[in-house]
Amino acid sequence: MRLIADLHIHSCLSPCGDLSMSPRRIAKEATRKGLSLIALTDHNSALNCPAFADACRREGISALFGIEVTTVEEIHVLALFPTVEQALELSDEISRNMPRVVYDPDRHGDQVYVNENEEILGEVDIYLGVGTHFSLDGLLSIVRSMEGLFIPSHIDRPVNSLLSQLGRIPELPYSALEVTRWPPLVSAPNQVFVSNSDSHIPELIGTRYTSFEGDSPSFNSLRKALQEGKVVPSLSAIDVG
Repeated sequence: MRLIADLHIHSCLSPCGDLSMSPRRIAKEATRKGLSLIALTDHNSALNCPAFADACRREGISALFGIEVTTVEEIHVLALFPTVEQALELSDEISRNMPRVVYDPDRHGDQVYVNENEEILGEVDIYLGVGTHFSLDGLLSIVRSMEGLFIPSHIDRPVNSLLSQLGRIPELPYSALEVTRWPPLVSAPNQVFVSNSDSHIPELIGTRYTSFEGDSPSFNSLRKALQEGKVVPSLSAIDVG
């Protein structure tokens, strides 16, 4: 079965995410575009994952729960899990291991988390866009110990990427590497590549995606496809014709 996934989506919790990106709106837009599997990956927090889980259940679309973590090297990494509880566990660990930079909504943007009815439950009072105290290696160890997927984000961008921060792709056991262009700008032997929208507004959901072969749109099917290299990064919008 060919499945279509967008594994890098920001909600209204991310300071760079538009307020229109409620979990419910994300799920509806992904369903409209025919996606099989989507992941919520806000910056350094998973507080909107419970509402996202409910929204995806209502829409009948499969979901993964994650965080886009910023390492101490200022590298963005997607950490993806099959359950809300795992994402929240990592979220709590991140909260204990990041600088307490005061959140300024006028400067940084909104950081709100909501319930399943799109009602605002609160705002995070520290800025979520900073680097955590976790090194790349340290974060990898944590995510692997939790049996999650570890995918460095947009490795070919000039900021917050492996290449921009380190100038190279260290040889580590990544689950995959995310790219925004094809072919990739750097050689990475034996690595699997994926692409995702990194959407911050509803219209961008599914503008880049990954297709893979699997029995079901699930974490286990995705992990198996990544391990077997049966994934295809797609760098153009889904045709919803």
